[in-house]
This record gives sequence, C-alpha cells and structure tokens, in this order.
Amino acid sequence: MSETYFLAAHDAPTPVDLVTQAGLDDYLSAQSEYSRAILESEGFKAGAGETIRLPDMTGHLSRVVFGMGKLDDGLAIARLSAGLKGGTYRFDFVPEGVSEDTLYVAWADGAYRFARYKARDHDAPKLVITDDVARGNAERMAASIDLLRDLINTPAQDMSPSILQAEVQAMADEFGASLTPVVGDELLDENYPMIHAVGRAADDEPRLLQLSWGKPDMPKLALVGKGITYDTGGLDLKTGGNMRLMKKDMGGSAHAIALARLIMAHNLPVHLNLVVPAAENAIGAGAFRPGDVLTSRKGLTVEIDNTDAEGRLVLADALTRAQEDGTPDLLIDFATLTGAARVAMGPEVAPFYTDDDSLADAISQASKAVHDPAWRMPLWMPYESMLKSDIADCQNSASGPMAGSITAGLFLKKFVDIPNWVHWDVWGWRNAMYGNPAGAAACGLRAMFEVVKARYT
Repeated sequence: MSETYFLAAHDAPTPVDLVTQAGLDDYLSAQSEYSRAILESEGFKAGAGETIRLPDMTGHLSRVVFGMGKLDDGLAIARLSAGLKGGTYRFDFVPEGVSEDTLYVAWADGAYRFARYKARDHDAPKLVITDDVARGNAERMAASIDLLRDLINTPAQDMSPSILQAEVQAMADEFGASLTPVVGDELLDENYPMIHAVGRAADDEPRLLQLSWGKPDMPKLALVGKGITYDTGGLDLKTGGNMRLMKKDMGGSAHAIALARLIMAHNLPVHLNLVVPAAENAIGAGAFRPGDVLTSRKGLTVEIDNTDAEGRLVLADALTRAQEDGTPDLLIDFATLTGAARVAMGPEVAPFYTDDDSLADAISQASKAVHDPAWRMPLWMPYESMLKSDIADCQNSASGPMAGSITAGLFLKKFVDIPNWVHWDVWGWRNAMYGNPAGAAACGLRAMFEVVKARYT
C-alpha cells in the first residue's frame, strides 16, 4: 500500500511559499520587515531549488520559502519534499500559472523512498489538501506511481515472474478484476510459443497474465507491458555493467500495471484488458539460441538474430492476444525496449510510436499539459527491410546498428492489426533528478492517463 503523502486537515501545518524569480520583488515587498531581512541576509534569489526555513521570533519554524526559478516546471518542488524531514505543510503562496495537480505529483515524487531493504530515516512529509476531489486525485496518482516505482526498484530475487503475478493478483483483488494466468508449458498448449522460448531456461516459469475489468459492453481498452523480470541478454550475454540495472527490464509491465490501476481507481467506463508477458531471460540448457526460428502466436516465423532482443518477442505474442477478444478501441503497450531510445532521447523524454495522428497529437498535448515529457518517433517503413530474414518471415533485430528503437517498433507493428495503437519505449529509471535519489521513475504514464481519461469521460 502506498504511503500517505496528503492529509485533509491539520491543526498547524507549516506554510510553504513558492516564489519565482520574476515574482521575487513583489513577494519580498509583501513580507514583514523581519521575514524580508532574513531572506535578504540569506541571499535568497528564488533560484530553482533554493529553500529557506524562516524561524519565528522564538526560533521555531514558521514558514518555508522555496525558489521556483524561471518556473519552467512545477515538478521542481520535488526537491522541496525530498529535503523535508517529516512534518506537515500547506501551500500558502503559489505563483500564477502553476498547476496544483502538478505540484501534488511533484510532492509525492520527492517524498517517496524505496524502503524495503533500508528503512528511511524520517517520516515522509505530509501536505494538506482541503479539497476532497483534488486530494483524491492526488492520492490515486501517488499510489499508482509508488506501485510502479516499487515494482521496478525491487531486485529480481524478489520480483520474479511468479511474484509479479502475485502483485497483479493483489491489484485485481483490490478492484474486483479477474486474473487469468497461463504458466510454464501451458504457454505451449495455449499457443504462446515466443513467451515460452524466452523464459524456459529460468527456474521461475514464464507466464502470460491477463487481467480483465469492467463491463463487456464498454469500449475495449487493451494495455500490454513487457515483463522481463531480469535480462541477462540470454546467450548473447550482456557485459556486467550493462546487466547491472536489468531488474528494471520489467518496467514496461510496471507502467501498464500502474496505468491499469489508475483506470480502475477512477472507475473509467471501459472494458479493460491488461496483458503482461512475464519471463526471465536467463542462461541454461533450455535457453533459446541465435539462429533459432520461432513461430509466433500470430503464425509469423521469427529468426533470432540476437537473444538480447527478447522483449519484443514476448510482446509480440501478448499484442496478438490483446486483439483477439474483439477489436480494442485503443491498444497501448509499454516496454523498456531499446538502448537506442536513450541515445536519441536521454533518460527523461519518453519516445512513443503510433500511426494514429490524432492519438499522437493528444499525447503530445497531454505531455505538455502535465509536464510529462514525451516525443513522437516515426514508424519509418523503409527501415523494415533491416528486419529481413532469408529463412523466416522476419528476424527479431535489425541487421545494422542504426535506428534500433524504430526497427523495434516496426517489429511490433507486424503483430498489430489496428491503427489505434501506441508503443512506448520507456527507460523507467533516472539518475538524481530534482534532488531525488536515483531509481525507478514513471515515463509517459501521466500523459497517457490524461489521454485515456479525456477519451472515456
């Protein structure tokens, strides 16, 4: 269960003032001589992240003043909540043009700590939100992002395919959804051959998890998330440094699960189908090999050029399944799919792919509105020739080093038969950002939820 970062009321919350550089003079002129003298003596210039704790005449904390810089991004206040050691606060002064919803997301972002193996040294700071609707929305978003971050941050020893199944089952139980798993050799019996091939060498059996929620007569919304709980690279073994963070290779499933949670928590009028192919890409006697030819659920044959391009294989079977119970009104997949996407975009901008121009426009607008950076990339069909195989319908990775994220998207496109599909190639991780410790991060989740919410309400 997510930690509580928000309260409806408190007897004496500490006021917090958010000050931009442009509004600094006006703010200072409105303060008492005492407060102004302290701020000036501390050299407060309202630079991004500057924090001044104002004492009262007895020396006790009376107010926190936080610099917003040029107000490029309301998410910067994560630096504030990350640096507060407990306590209860309220926003007293907020500059014009700042979305309070964004501030609430940032507050929870900074207050979060992954404490499974190392206890936090202080309680999370609490923010008072008196408006019930706003607080409810903030709590639902925080709970979903916390779930995403906890799933990704947990090492593979405690986040295997079976444990990921248990996490999805717990969410299904919470919201009255049904979960149907297909496990181990059942994958062969029920025609998920590529999921089985990728995960068959691991001790914890591969599986296909399918969660269903909502009334069947509602618009069909399908979510698919890559659930590779650890990626050694398989027989095309990664080097140690490149393997270090591969606990996060199930980050696509964490995003899809978090989005599903948001949809159910907001009770959106959809028939939700969440499909998670969960497997560990391990080395063993049963490991699939470069040069093998696999037959997908769709019937297309795939020559294995690189066993480290396994995520797209499990996604292919899952995408096929997601389209079988009636045509989805919208099909969304998330995957930590390629390093090439990080070369192009870095860790903080999430690239997405779609042939649906109206959907792309909606995502781009939502991305700007909620400060969740995303960028449309092209499904450039001439590059499809890079996936050509001499002995199969296609191979699983490009024949050259260029356009790796695009060709991965084009591979997935072979298994999608509808135009209203969007593929997210997310990183799901960050180094210290806004003063937060490195670790799991949501990428594109909030933008995609805004699109879904607008589409179905």
